[in-house]
Amino acid sequence: MQAMACKRRTAFALAGWLCAAAVLGPAGCARPPPEQALREAVYDMEEAIESRDAGALQQWLADDFIGPEGMDRAAARRLATLHFMRHNAVGVTLGPREATLHGERATVRFSAALTAGSGRLLPDAARVYQVETGWRLVGGDWRMTSIRWTPVGAAEGG
Repeated sequence: MQAMACKRRTAFALAGWLCAAAVLGPAGCARPPPEQALREAVYDMEEAIESRDAGALQQWLADDFIGPEGMDRAAARRLATLHFMRHNAVGVTLGPREATLHGERATVRFSAALTAGSGRLLPDAARVYQVETGWRLVGGDWRMTSIRWTPVGAAEGG
């Protein structure tokens, strides 16, 4: 009798889990709207910088990524690695993000305050930049294709 009751409870629990998976599964697999997915990609890059993870940062760069002075994807990773090696603590605070979607391409503009230091209470260095990034959908995921940054207070074009 007890074995029969145990089998029923197990079957009932399994049926419950299958129903929950059927109801929640499609919602969990649905992709977020393009603008939300783009904002999440920018947020994930911000987290990669703060965690000093050049590999995680590079995953968001398109294969044909281009940065200032012809910086490619590999050079961007090397630059990030160099900064992460030089500083025990790296911080980034992004201002409001202005995203403009153009089908499968997008532009995101924002200000970025970057800090770096030895990990003490106050950073050793801090700078603010105006940043413009280009993005493209690749296999359903946003990848950064370009970046330009200008130090705030710098002369235009410099």
